[in-house]
Amino acid sequence: MTSRLLIPLAAATTLLPSLGFAQEAEYATAADTAFIFNTILFLIGGFLVFWMAAGFAMLEAGLVRSKNVTTQLTKNIALFALAAILYWLVGYNIMYPGDAWIIPGVFGTFATKDIKTAIDAGGYSNASDFFFQLMFCATTASIVSGTLAERIKLWPFLIFTIVLTGFIYPIEASWQWGAGWLSDAGFSDFAGSTLVHAAGGFAALAGALVLGPRIGKYKDGRVIPMQGSNLPLATLGTFILWLGWFGFNGGSQLAMGSMIDADAVAQIFANTNMAAAAGAIAALVLTQMLYKKPDLTMVLNGALAGLVSITAGPLDPTLFGALWIGAVGGAIVVFAVPFLDKLKIDDVVGAIPVHLIAGFWGTLVVPVYTDGTSFVTQIIGFASIGAFVFIVSLIVWMILKATTGIRVSEEAEIAGLDVSELGMEAYPEFSKS
Repeated sequence: MTSRLLIPLAAATTLLPSLGFAQEAEYATAADTAFIFNTILFLIGGFLVFWMAAGFAMLEAGLVRSKNVTTQLTKNIALFALAAILYWLVGYNIMYPGDAWIIPGVFGTFATKDIKTAIDAGGYSNASDFFFQLMFCATTASIVSGTLAERIKLWPFLIFTIVLTGFIYPIEASWQWGAGWLSDAGFSDFAGSTLVHAAGGFAALAGALVLGPRIGKYKDGRVIPMQGSNLPLATLGTFILWLGWFGFNGGSQLAMGSMIDADAVAQIFANTNMAAAAGAIAALVLTQMLYKKPDLTMVLNGALAGLVSITAGPLDPTLFGALWIGAVGGAIVVFAVPFLDKLKIDDVVGAIPVHLIAGFWGTLVVPVYTDGTSFVTQIIGFASIGAFVFIVSLIVWMILKATTGIRVSEEAEIAGLDVSELGMEAYPEFSKS
């Protein structure tokens, strides 16, 4: 007997018999209901990840100096808009080539799909899948923005964003999520600790090496603190990112049309939240121990590192597992930030420790809880994606440096990019800092 779920397509039809009409109420089949809930998961997850764009914007606006805030906000909204167009134009098809691989398992077709032509056989709307996957692409670009703040020209950064969102990210993501060679090899990255976060971190690292540190950041062997303009904004941005991460990880279950899937989404939510909390507390305690005072910026990044750490495998760990995985991520930030400063790699918002290094940790730890995975395969996957993204990004940055130039002049950097690049300020009523 075929099972049918008693879910009316129109609630009003249940009133027809009582009103004297003989018409029966129509009910959705189990397959229809699964399609509806799967599509809703993609859409809700998608707009939660979209909200992360606001989180990145607020976090970066709070952690840069006031003379550079408007430029950061401009970069964040422009990069999202560019990602939306480029991912539709070429990226989505490269990432999901189906049977149209140009180099099997490595590089897919450029042909543009019409997301309105069909409903996916997997039981969800093609449009909802496109919308959801686009948000991950835009997130990758957002990671790069914060690292290179306060000294990069606007337009060269946006040109790099076009290359990253249209080509670099879709190619490496296709290796896993597009049923490419890493997927065949058994690599596991549930929601993108490597494919999104570490990839963004590698692109940012390449840019930071080519761009160089901010003027006055490293002097006579010392690190000169350059405090952000608005820690309340940075804290707000972190909470927004924390909220958006439920869509990031929960939506990556890719289905909510059964009780098993719905329960899995709930478990992912719980583990995601636990990892973030543990990362924040680990950073809070460690900064108290090491510096005798807690450091809010470290605590904020500790929470984010905890989130990145659980992203590669948010379903399988217990709550205790999520706790210690996230706590290690928070500790990574506390030790990695000063280590980068020793190397004179200037990362304004701490994106490289949070997304690249914690992304490696999150990817590496997957086999502890997830059956069918191995540490060797996880390392191979991370190294392959990292090498590809870093080398291609480095080449693009060097080409931009040799052609358009990527760094503002010394005078413009000292005056602030808001005035030199845009001619407007975020806080015109206050003195510059």
